[in-house]
Parts: sequence; structure tokens; C-alpha cells
Amino acid sequence: MDFLPIFLNVRSRPCAIIGGGEVAARKCRLLRDAGAEVHIIAPELCQELKGQAGDGQVIHHEREYSDSGLQDFALVIAATDDPAVNKSIAETARQQNIPVNVVDDPDAGSFIMPSVIDRSPVVAAVSTGGASPVLARLIRARLESLIPAGYGRLGELTARYRDRVKAAFSNPDDRRRFWDRILQGSVAERVFSGHMEEAEAVLEKELESFSPSRGMGEVYLVGGGPGDPDLLTFRALRLMQQADVVVYDRLVAKPVLEMVRREAERIYVGKERDRHAMRQEEINELLAKLAKEGKRVVRLKGGDPFIFGRGGEEIDTLAEQGVPFQVIPGITAASGCATYSGIPLTHRDYAQSVTFVTGHLKDGTMNLNWHQLAQPHQTIVFYMGLMGLPVIVEKLVEHGVSPRMPIALVQQGTTHLQRVFTGTLENILEVVEREKPKPPTLIIVGEVVKLHEKLSWYKGEKAAYQGATSPVQPGTELKPSEDAS
Repeated sequence: MDFLPIFLNVRSRPCAIIGGGEVAARKCRLLRDAGAEVHIIAPELCQELKGQAGDGQVIHHEREYSDSGLQDFALVIAATDDPAVNKSIAETARQQNIPVNVVDDPDAGSFIMPSVIDRSPVVAAVSTGGASPVLARLIRARLESLIPAGYGRLGELTARYRDRVKAAFSNPDDRRRFWDRILQGSVAERVFSGHMEEAEAVLEKELESFSPSRGMGEVYLVGGGPGDPDLLTFRALRLMQQADVVVYDRLVAKPVLEMVRREAERIYVGKERDRHAMRQEEINELLAKLAKEGKRVVRLKGGDPFIFGRGGEEIDTLAEQGVPFQVIPGITAASGCATYSGIPLTHRDYAQSVTFVTGHLKDGTMNLNWHQLAQPHQTIVFYMGLMGLPVIVEKLVEHGVSPRMPIALVQQGTTHLQRVFTGTLENILEVVEREKPKPPTLIIVGEVVKLHEKLSWYKGEKAAYQGATSPVQPGTELKPSEDAS
């Protein structure tokens, strides 16, 4: 995070804009909307600012900028058309510890102006750190369509009741539960539809009847998908934002974890080969214990909870102990990694079925139905199979699969760090020895791998590959291009 996002109170405080052009006029609108006493320092003003000065809405200092006279201002904006003058203004303001913004030069000032969504008293600000103001405006436009104007009225209503709610519920968690109920229930819906009196009557009733007793909580088993946070479902995101506690494992990508409510307690229970932060049975009991304490618990898993995610084991314990739960599916790694690698799991010319297989069983063995996996015209996807790859190659060939069968390894699929290595059963171990892929890596075996180079569309930071546009030939390993970072 390059800038600390804050909101300054400039109401009735003197703020200076140096410059009198159209850019200065845009900045003036923001300061006036925030209630500031706006001073314009410029020898001439554009038509808009002339009108405001004539009406007494701004104070015009009709002169050139000089190094003196900034000390009386709470905030300064440098908006002249001379970069050298703007930098001089910024330097003077910095020396006097006055917040200063330099238009079109974010590095010169001490703060930048974001794109604003104003639903007063609800205000949202979007910034790209000065990298792309156009992108910030596009994001603001998207948010404008998602945030109804009624949120402003809802903010005003909650502000009037804030002190009463605080007095009624001394515990911060109880207050948050009350406001969650208000802001996501019938009160909010009445506000959005314009029925303010009804909304206030319902809020009064809720305030009288709401019990701070936690009672039984609930567990949300959420599929976090294969890594790209854009692949989360709306429902998953909504429940992640309501969590009191998040219990997460090693396969949950950091950007996905960051989507959880910031105040939520985080408990890591990741499992790696031969090294478990917490045994599965302990995780099951932990979920039940937290819910019985009245907490809303998000059990966040990589991929889908019911596809090699042990979700069935966890809700079995919850059901036995009478703990309420919900299961929110996620995009499983096979689908996500294959899609982002340009490898269709089924294809009329290559594969009429697909099989998902775990690379190791509960007892650590790999006692699979190799005869079934060796059948032609299918795609096999191995989860957690990187350590057991030598056994996978040996057993498939032993049961009749051609050594020339294409195979792909997808490391950190769907993320900007995605890497894809291809080869055949007879040479893939050489590729692994040379490239040393690391977990999480998904293994795809089948003729469909031939389509990777032709259909590959995703180019993340590590996912740009050299090669012709023709289908990949068996034995070809795609290497990162020289400009891939």
C-alpha cells in the first residue's frame, strides 16, 4: 500500500488552491463539498471560479504565488500549469507540515486526491496511487452503480442511533451483531425503498427486543477457489465479510484471504506433507467449539470443500454435535487451473471423460485403480500428486498408457504467478528435475494437453510462454519468455 487512505476534516477550515484554471475548479468543487473555506491564489480565474468568487463562495487572492503565506492554511493544492512552481509550493508546504497535493505529480505532494463516491454521510474513495486516474474513475463508475443513493439515508439513520446502541450493548461484538442485523435486514430495505418512518419504527423494535446473548453460532464451509479472488462466488464473499473467525488452510491464496472481514480472528490450520499445523480431527472439533461460543465461523478452503477438501469430514462432526452449517461451493483446482492453462478437460477429439484423483490417500499410500486410470480417451487430473509423480508415471506406463502421453504440471494456477510445464510421461521427470516446480501444483494427463499452446490465453506475471501457435507436440516443454518476470 503506497498511500495511507484517510479522510480529513476540513469543514470551515481555510484551504488554498494555487492556480485558477479548469483543474483548480475541479479541486475546488471537492473542497467545497467537504465544507472547506476555499482560497484561490491566482492572478486570473477561469469562468467557473470567477462566478464562485463573485458570489462569495470562494475567496480570491488576485496575485502570483509567493513562498510566504501558506502557514495559515490547513491544506494546500498546487494546480498551476508550471511544474517548477508546483514543486516549489509542495516544498514550502512540506517544510511547514501542511498536507499538499500536486496535480498530475503524486510523488511531489504528501497526499493524492482519490475518485469519490459521495453518498453522504457514506463516502467511498478510490485511488490507484496516482498510477492511473482514468482507471480510478472507471472503478468509481462501477461502484456508483453498486451503491444505491439510499446508503446515505441509511448512514444518517444509524448515526442518530449510534449512542443509544452503544449504551445498550457494552460488548463491541454484540453491537456489531446488532448493526449487522439492521444493515442487512428489513430496516435497510425500508430505507432503500424510501419508507423512512417504517424503517425507524422497525429499528426501535429491534433495539428493544434484540438479545445480546450469543447462543449458537454457525459454520460456513466456503470454497475459496484455486487462487484468483475474482473467482469467488457472491455468496462466499458475503459470508466472508460477516465472519467473526476464519479458519483457513495452506491452499488459500493470500488475495482470497484478504477478502475476509478485517476484524475477524484468523486461525491457520494448514497441512503440508508430513507437517500439520493441526490434525483434521482437531480442526473438526475447533469448528464446533467456535460455533458453540456463538461465533460465525468461515472455514475457508482452497478450491471446493467437497473435492478433496475434507469438507465432508468436517460437516459430519458439525451435524453430530448439532452445529448449524452452510456449504458454499468453489471452483475446484482442476477446472480453474485447466481453464487458465488453455487445456479443456474434455474435447470431442481427445477425451470423452475426466477423472479427478488425489495423489495420496489418508494413510499416505497411492493405492489407486490404475487399470481404470489407464483407459483411453479420458483426462486424468491428479490433486496433490507432485511428490508422487514418479509413482504416477511408473504405474500409468505399467498399465498400458503410452510413454508419449502428454502431461502438464500447473503451478499456482489462476494466479499471476502461474507456471505451466508440459512434456510426456517419459520425459516429465526430467522437466521436474530441471524446473523444480513447487506445491500447489496440479497434474493433468491426457491428449487434451496438446491444446495448451494453441488455446492458452492467460498471461500472468509468470505465465508468458514462447512457442508457435500450433498444438504442442509430445515432448515439448514450454518455457517462460525472456520478458516474463
